[in-house]
Amino acid sequence: MLIFDKSLVLVLIICEMNGHKIINQTGLHFLTFTVVGWVDVFTREIYKKVLVDSLKYCIAHKGIKLHAYVIMSNHVHIIVSSQDGFRLSDSIRDFKKFTSKTIIKLIMTTPEESRSEWMLRLFKYYAKFNKNNERYQFWKRDNRPIELVSPKWINQKLSYIHNNPVRSGIVEVPEDYTYSSARWYREEIGKVEISKLRFDNNIGYVDM
Repeated sequence: MLIFDKSLVLVLIICEMNGHKIINQTGLHFLTFTVVGWVDVFTREIYKKVLVDSLKYCIAHKGIKLHAYVIMSNHVHIIVSSQDGFRLSDSIRDFKKFTSKTIIKLIMTTPEESRSEWMLRLFKYYAKFNKNNERYQFWKRDNRPIELVSPKWINQKLSYIHNNPVRSGIVEVPEDYTYSSARWYREEIGKVEISKLRFDNNIGYVDM
């Protein structure tokens, strides 16, 4: 249960001062993962499947509690928290590291991938600016974390996530997009099982 407290707003200020790092490891966060250069990698099902499978693994083994998500052509939005005994930062780091290596390997070894040469060249270029990468960089380093501290804010981010495909002109209604959690909030089944957020704007807390 996440209690709304005005003092938690200070976390957002601290977050800005610390370069967009996750400070409260048990808090509810809105995160964004973006492919470097905004490359449209996830137009192919094979790469989206890597993300889906990896999210499922992190839920089962890395203490991730996934509350909402959407996978777009070049970025991912999620609302997430962490189970007791796990650090959210560590779980997200492992998710990005594994998906990065797996997808790059698929790009290199999939004969049907006609874009492999220029994508790898671009990933290699971005790696030059990150001393932690040996050869390629797939994800941008910043996850742009926002800690969600009120039901109103959570509602806003849920709507933003689920309407992303609508705004992009991919579907007319959110639940028609299969790579998001919109169906779960319509009492239907999606690709990755989530922990639905239940909240009451009059009470000011979230049951996770």
